[in-house]
Amino acid sequence: MTAKTLGFVHTSATLVPLFQQLTSEYLNGVETFNIVDDSLIKDVIKKGKLMPNTAARVVNHVKAAEEAGADVILVTCSSIGVAIETAATLSSVPVIRVDQAMADEAVQISEKIGVIATLPTTLEPTSDLVRRRALAAGKNVTIVSKLCEGAFEALMSGDAAKHDEMVAKALKELMQEVGVIVLAQASMARVVDGLTDAEKIVPILASPAIAMKKLAEIYF
Repeated sequence: MTAKTLGFVHTSATLVPLFQQLTSEYLNGVETFNIVDDSLIKDVIKKGKLMPNTAARVVNHVKAAEEAGADVILVTCSSIGVAIETAATLSSVPVIRVDQAMADEAVQISEKIGVIATLPTTLEPTSDLVRRRALAAGKNVTIVSKLCEGAFEALMSGDAAKHDEMVAKALKELMQEVGVIVLAQASMARVVDGLTDAEKIVPILASPAIAMKKLAEIYF
């Protein structure tokens, strides 16, 4: 039996090593390849939302991943979530949003769910996904969204320490209000790793590891 292939579609090259590491952790022996197009996220940020022509390009990347031989395709950006769901309806292999398993887990943990992001363009799609997954699970949830203004810009300008500090402060505030927190961006996960166990008074979920664990259970 030939090894199965997992195709990644990323909107940032920085995520490639992270998912490579998770692949070796959860999906040993699975072949992978990466399609990276950071113009997608740049366009979403510039326009403030996902435009139809950008969504169409997401669909094309997913199609390309299928043609390249992927048995399963994981798209690792939350800002283009709606396009990923469209692409899934046009694909003959499973197309997965990186944040779906995380949203499902959050809905099971608490009825008060915090969603935190450094970009408004990921805050809305992630909150929307949590809302819809709660509905699908028959749960009635309250979502508290929190945007860390300026943190993304700090990260992009090379001040990672400032980014981490702002996100950590926002996380601590949000933890007082909710029973679980979901991170709308994978880039925020390392901030959580920097918090002490005593500071983590509620579960904080980051999508990459949860998504890969779920893929391992279902498809590989």
